[in-house]
Amino acid sequence: MTIEPDAAAGLRHVFVRGLTVQARLGVHAHEKTQSQRVVIGIDLSVRDPHAPAAEGPDDLSRVVDYGVVAETARRIACAGHVRLAETLAERIALAMLGDDRVLRVRVSVEKPDVLPDVTSVGVVVERTRF
Repeated sequence: MTIEPDAAAGLRHVFVRGLTVQARLGVHAHEKTQSQRVVIGIDLSVRDPHAPAAEGPDDLSRVVDYGVVAETARRIACAGHVRLAETLAERIALAMLGDDRVLRVRVSVEKPDVLPDVTSVGVVVERTRF
């Protein structure tokens, strides 16, 4: 199942793409002490009680705030050294599931400056309430 909006199922898609932080991530000695550029992407499948045909109130309290999503991911990524990109992605994903409206989350963690001849390396994880 992909994370896409689905009016019939009462779901919307909320995302944060290209969140760039300086984080200590990796297994090598220099990665434990020096931060590096890490790019995070987050996709959420969120309950939409007004789907498929209604418009909900124009009020921030009824939606998952992507500013909060970004800040939560930033805080987790910058909290201290993490050995594995997989672990970082899992921590972010589980934090997103802390909001009961989030049913499924996909998190990508990329390290764009690791290998000189590639654009980026990384991982994508998915967690779900289902």
